[in-house]
Amino acid sequence: MDTSLHNAKLWGSDAVLLVPAVVNPKTRYRDAWTRSEENIRKLIPLAEELKIVIAIEEVWNRFLLSPLEMATYVDEFKSPWVKAWFDVGNVVLYGYPQDWIRTLGSRIYKVHLKDFKRLEDAYFWVNLGEGDIDWSEVHNAFREIGFSGSATVELEGGKEPYLEPYLRDVSSRVDRLLLGKA
Repeated sequence: MDTSLHNAKLWGSDAVLLVPAVVNPKTRYRDAWTRSEENIRKLIPLAEELKIVIAIEEVWNRFLLSPLEMATYVDEFKSPWVKAWFDVGNVVLYGYPQDWIRTLGSRIYKVHLKDFKRLEDAYFWVNLGEGDIDWSEVHNAFREIGFSGSATVELEGGKEPYLEPYLRDVSSRVDRLLLGKA
């Protein structure tokens, strides 16, 4: 993270994404919380010096499982240099993005956009607007909290998604989402 914070400054970024912990059979939830908080607290002085936000993202790692937990986690740092990097798609397994957005509010600093479709007991990555996310409600929630930061689209891996026709389609989908016309 030290290197990432310095690199962010070098490249003119204002934030670095951090997945703070993982919970697994060998790492208890409380230990993940405590250990990650201790290490992030050590990074805050450097983040402040460099003016780079440490942006916490929730991923499918069994940690920070609700918007209330995420809000509490970020708030415990009592620092403007620790915020949330909210991923709309990551919370669809166990929540509703619009609820997370309204709960996290001004803690959200950056956003990832992606969509998933549930089929039986699995989720599949799909084009924006073709999955289970209620993009109209997501748009309304971002508007309600006054979010004006940046959002990036997280694309499925592989060569084909990066071809020009696909990127034009993604761009038009994002435009529709931003206008509330999901």
